[in-house]
Amino acid sequence: MARLADYFIVVGYDHEKTAGPTEGLGKIIQRFPQKDWDDTPFPQGIELFCQPGGWQLSKERKQPTFFVVVLTDIDSERHYCSCLTFYEAEINLQGTKEIEGEEESGLIPPAEVFAPKSLVLVSRLDYPEIFRACLGLIYTVYVDSLNVSLETLIANLCSCLVPASGGSQKLFSLGAGDRQLIQTPLHDSLPVTGTSVALLFQQLGIQNVLSLFCAVLTENKVLFHSASFQRLSDACRALESLMFPLKYSYPYIPILPAQLLEVLSSPTPFIIGVHSVFRNDIHELLDVIIADLDGGTIKIPECIHLSQLPEPLLHQTQMALSLVLHPDLETADYAFPPPRTALSHSKMLDKEVRAIFLRLFAQLFQGYRSCLQLIRIHAEPVIHFHKAAFLGQRGLIENDFLTKVLNGMAFAGFVSERGPPFRTCDLFDELVAFEVERIKAEEGNPPKMIKHVRELAEQLFKNENPNPHIAFQKVPRPTEGSHLRVHILPFPRINECRVQELLQEGLARSQGAPPATRGDKKCVVPAGPPVVSIMEKGSTVFNSAQRLEVVRNCISFIFENKFLETEKTLPAALRALKGKAARHCLTQELGQHVKQNRAILDHQQFDYIVRMMNCALQGSTCNILDLIKEAAVPESFC
Repeated sequence: MARLADYFIVVGYDHEKTAGPTEGLGKIIQRFPQKDWDDTPFPQGIELFCQPGGWQLSKERKQPTFFVVVLTDIDSERHYCSCLTFYEAEINLQGTKEIEGEEESGLIPPAEVFAPKSLVLVSRLDYPEIFRACLGLIYTVYVDSLNVSLETLIANLCSCLVPASGGSQKLFSLGAGDRQLIQTPLHDSLPVTGTSVALLFQQLGIQNVLSLFCAVLTENKVLFHSASFQRLSDACRALESLMFPLKYSYPYIPILPAQLLEVLSSPTPFIIGVHSVFRNDIHELLDVIIADLDGGTIKIPECIHLSQLPEPLLHQTQMALSLVLHPDLETADYAFPPPRTALSHSKMLDKEVRAIFLRLFAQLFQGYRSCLQLIRIHAEPVIHFHKAAFLGQRGLIENDFLTKVLNGMAFAGFVSERGPPFRTCDLFDELVAFEVERIKAEEGNPPKMIKHVRELAEQLFKNENPNPHIAFQKVPRPTEGSHLRVHILPFPRINECRVQELLQEGLARSQGAPPATRGDKKCVVPAGPPVVSIMEKGSTVFNSAQRLEVVRNCISFIFENKFLETEKTLPAALRALKGKAARHCLTQELGQHVKQNRAILDHQQFDYIVRMMNCALQGSTCNILDLIKEAAVPESFC
């Protein structure tokens, strides 16, 4: 059992300190409980994240807002901070006159300056809709002056215990006529996404999301920006969930406050979201892939070579996503198309997209267990993965995408977590062990592929919704337009002693409750089929020879001053130079064009050669001297 909420915090505008002429600071007014839990320290700097755009006074009373911030502590544990922000009238009349510049009169006018105040719920559990309902209920009791004690609501919230996983349900009430239900997932190893993945594809499109997917797997920096804080949280959640069974191990900050924008200059990879008001600042970043969620575009800097999925997996994934996201594509040209059916439920569409990526990883990592070497079991398992053997048997030695993935921290964590032969298994273990052959049999048969994708999507949907018959939920909402009332008292100060008393009583009652979790059973992990090449051997040899021929032709065109033909072949040659054999071919061809230990080039020829050598160096770990020695190219040529 785990606490639903670790801390409840009231954060308000600090009238004594300012961050600048037009921007203030926030301060913690009250927190509950007042002492830190032994297992969960109080998050520092929470007031920065309550107002990511900065603490600013407003001339109008705005609608209450809600979003979820993710904080990561020193032990890499995530804390989900749900923030509900509303605006209170400033009672400092002198300050109001100074800001508005109005002349003094005998009557006290209605408040014309409003300050933000945030109700924050901190939890190690990820239930955003439950937290929205709980904070919304506390706000409703306050703004509508309901005859319910706020102390009781807060104490019940902080003393509520819920199972962490296992598919069980928890029905609870905070004591304001509400009836709420928490549905835990069957397996906590599988991400819970709701509709966030489908929303991300709706915002950015298939090709852009695939580019971001490849970017995070190859440890590039990804930055989202949007005018909505909640959209930033959803996009970061969706992108990270597509990585499953890999886990993201670099900085993950879905909402970055204005005061911490210098984090974007960090040398490490990251997934970060910022508000669109900072778009002019972020476009100066030279090594960051920027995704505009509202505009549906991504920007990849010229200095970044983004490795793509190997063929034929890239084409298969694009085709599957098109069939799922655009089901009427096949019948769009029919003279007599079938009647249009209702669009898929957004949650099921979300799971179908995730199923496609889960099948992709099963194909990428097929037979990975045959390349594991168990070095030590006690006290902690030490496992080595033979990357060269895996890449060789898969026929992908020259593929820079999979090479970067296997060298990344996410895959190291994958080997450490999933390497042991006896552990708890999940959906991915079954998929990579038993379903890869069935996936291969689907090639050229889209209806069969879609059928299997939907079967897998049903399992993902059931993981998040194991009990289809959900009990009726009821949560009071504030009266429509209540935030616009002229005379609303400030949020009251909570009786701290009373909350502590009620909290202790609630915890005492909960201690006697039986645990509601269902322990996962451990078993021998199925080994699955052996490692096989990702494509036919003849096709691999042909493609490799074709790439080398492209490089040779391009170099010949350069030295023959055939610049039109060079422009046509250069993009393909640059792509080919990501392979080791093509880089070796480049040095050999350059060596053949050197006469008497030197080569004379005009400016255009020199530019083409430098671009090819620069591309070859970016795709390898060697340096330029290694390339020179490899083909005995004189240094004067360079």
